[in-house]
Amino acid sequence: MPASSSSLNASPSDNASLSDDLKTRATEQRNPHSQHIDTASTQEILDIISTEDHRVPIAVRRELPRIAQAVDAIVDAFEAGGRLLYVGAGTSGRLGVLDASECPPTFGTDPEQVQGIIAGGREAVFRSQEGAEDEPDDGAQALQSIDCTARDVVCGIAASGRTPFVGGALDYARKLGCTTVYVACTPPATLNAEVDIAICPIVGPEVIMGSTRMKSGTAQKMVLNMLTTASMIRRGTVYENMMVDLQRTSTKLVERARRTLMMAADADYATAERTLQAADGHVKTALVMLLGEVDASRARRLLDASDGFARPAIQDALISR
Repeated sequence: MPASSSSLNASPSDNASLSDDLKTRATEQRNPHSQHIDTASTQEILDIISTEDHRVPIAVRRELPRIAQAVDAIVDAFEAGGRLLYVGAGTSGRLGVLDASECPPTFGTDPEQVQGIIAGGREAVFRSQEGAEDEPDDGAQALQSIDCTARDVVCGIAASGRTPFVGGALDYARKLGCTTVYVACTPPATLNAEVDIAICPIVGPEVIMGSTRMKSGTAQKMVLNMLTTASMIRRGTVYENMMVDLQRTSTKLVERARRTLMMAADADYATAERTLQAADGHVKTALVMLLGEVDASRARRLLDASDGFARPAIQDALISR
């Protein structure tokens, strides 16, 4: 992959400065537990990787207070008509795109509500374009291109905490008045942008030095899972622990919708299917119909009145009977 023009034209002093910076990054250190991995057997290689992977959930758990702050900010943004905008490069960017793409089928959200922006654009999702991360202005322009406003939450994702594309986007977002979040695997003091919330699970050096698609990528995916899942739960897309705003876009999801109703409302297969049809395929509406013993029109009005939350809608239906 060709380097960017800025890296090609960098002076020796610039390169030396970068080298000095990388030496301090947690993600760029050598792991003493894997220094002989090149002479290990297959089983030994896997044992080393697995042992290191066990450090990830512990590091993420330490960040739960900051993750909770970010979730509250995201919920507030959604309620104000704002969006969650992930910005990253390489593996981190792909993780943002992945998490964003999974929200509509899982939670029935508008595809615009959670978006993943990756340095290098759509092509970079499928083929590495490492040089695309080197320009801070490109990060700012990416947010400009989707009309980022102060109502949005901008979440930068960069294992090293130094990716210029991400730093540029976060600096621009902060000037707009957005709530800014950084998900990195390096201490907050080393981040290349000032942000409102720094989520920094420190997972230690990678098994292969600098290969942040490994422990760092796993930690980032865990954090992103929490950000969107918890935010969507707070917005009423889940009843008990079941998806009730899912989109029936595949045979599996069609069947899951039926099974959800059968379990939640103790309904048989035929009743679940008949109610879903009356509810135009919307699980949450069908659930209120069955548990609240109302028709589809009434169920929709109750859900509108409860801001889309199933429990109060069902309770109101039962009280008004």
